[in-house]
Amino acid sequence: MKKLIILSLSTLALVVTSCSINAPLGATSNKIEKSGVATRTIWFNLAFGNTDVSLQAAAKNGGITKIATADYYYRAGLFKKTYTTTVTGE
Repeated sequence: MKKLIILSLSTLALVVTSCSINAPLGATSNKIEKSGVATRTIWFNLAFGNTDVSLQAAAKNGGITKIATADYYYRAGLFKKTYTTTVTGE
């Protein structure tokens, strides 16, 4: 019985554990007036299609012509991975 409880708790800990990374990609002296985001989500390690998460895509989504800052966010769980690029500028 004790082994079953330990196995159950270990499995639960593995399922709810995830990894997350948030990193700045760069900064300039341009004004920050707008922000744009480009996101891609992958389920069960199966990547279908070609979603663009580049700086250019995030800038286009926010209507930005001059990038001031750029941030990258990555989160990986057991079944789901998310990639996000955020840019700010004018």
